[in-house]
Amino acid sequence: MTKKNSLTPMMEQYFRIKKDHKDTLLFFRLGDFYEMFYEDAKVASAVLEIALTSRQKVPMCGVPYHAVDSYLTKLLKRGFKIAICEQVEDAKKAIGIVKREVVKILTPGTALELEVGEEKENTYIASLFFQNSNWGMAVVDLASGEIKTAQSNAAAPGSINDELIKHPDR
Repeated sequence: MTKKNSLTPMMEQYFRIKKDHKDTLLFFRLGDFYEMFYEDAKVASAVLEIALTSRQKVPMCGVPYHAVDSYLTKLLKRGFKIAICEQVEDAKKAIGIVKREVVKILTPGTALELEVGEEKENTYIASLFFQNSNWGMAVVDLASGEIKTAQSNAAAPGSINDELIKHPDR
């Protein structure tokens, strides 16, 4: 990693943001591209089959902002969590470095606006409730808004599993 005192203001900003999103691939907006640095760049370049380059020994790769959806979809299909960091002020009006912040976090189960799964694949969230020897379940398809419920006696063998298996996760 680069020494702290030799970082550019933009890379200092990158590290401040990345510190709060360590478990994601950080898509960091720089003009017309989303750039990834260090380990994120190594991982993304391999999965996306794009060039891994470096500047001052910092591994990096990037994708054009206008084509980002196809790259995000490919990463989400492989199970990655992604943080989208945008420029939140006009670069021409910025004093110093352009302000950036994470505006969205995408996961395979929550990226409803992208074509992540098969065309007719559902995205479910479920809630289970247990009381004494009874259980209840509510399942919501996040994409369509459809709600399904079920309830039974917990003593019925396999009944919870039978219901859950009807709603596969991603």
